[in-house]
Amino acid sequence: MKNTGSPARSRSRMFGWFAATVLSVTALLGPQATGVAAAEADPACSYAEVVFARGTFEQAGVGDVGQSFVNSLNNRLGGKSVDVYAVNYPASLDFQRAADGIVDASNRIQSIAETCPSTKIILGGYSQGAAVAGYTTADTVPADYNLPAGISGPMPPAVASHVAAVVLFGTPDPWFLGLVDRGAPPIAIGTQYAAKTMQFCVPGDPVCSPGGLDRSAHSAYKTNDMPDQAAAFAVNQLTSA
Repeated sequence: MKNTGSPARSRSRMFGWFAATVLSVTALLGPQATGVAAAEADPACSYAEVVFARGTFEQAGVGDVGQSFVNSLNNRLGGKSVDVYAVNYPASLDFQRAADGIVDASNRIQSIAETCPSTKIILGGYSQGAAVAGYTTADTVPADYNLPAGISGPMPPAVASHVAAVVLFGTPDPWFLGLVDRGAPPIAIGTQYAAKTMQFCVPGDPVCSPGGLDRSAHSAYKTNDMPDQAAAFAVNQLTSA
């Protein structure tokens, strides 16, 4: 769903990084990379966990937009425990390093699904971080790209049921991706995630709005009501999951 009020150097390089993501996850989780094991409920596990990737140049952590979203989410959940995980990646103009975020977000999501299977995951991101989160959900790779031997592909399908919602702010559109990396593939939300994804784009935002020229619009998410709209959407997804 998209509310209209609501960067990688080549196609093969980007999905080489994506393959590295899966390899890293496989190495970390071993046999669990082909499915999510049942685990006993751990009292240390939270009701929900937000896995959020900040935007370019935002300070380490979830960033201003991410924090606005987390604050609204906590206000709406009435004291339920919510852990917050900041995706670890540079968030710099070196858009190739966005792949670090895909690796880290994928590892974290699969780790939660294995160790805290009852914890409901909310994946999110802003700007470059929205690209990181979006690519993390991908369930296909380009037809002309051959995965290296031993790499099975994107995150296991069994993981998807642990992700209750995906919220993206200022997701780079194909035109903007072409500016920062002409070989970057479009951001396609995986089929198992699409129905529980909401994307927010301020009209005129040049990153997500085709033809947009209002640079200030891309900075508006931290102060407008979109983080609260996203929190309302996430809470609805959490309670219906």
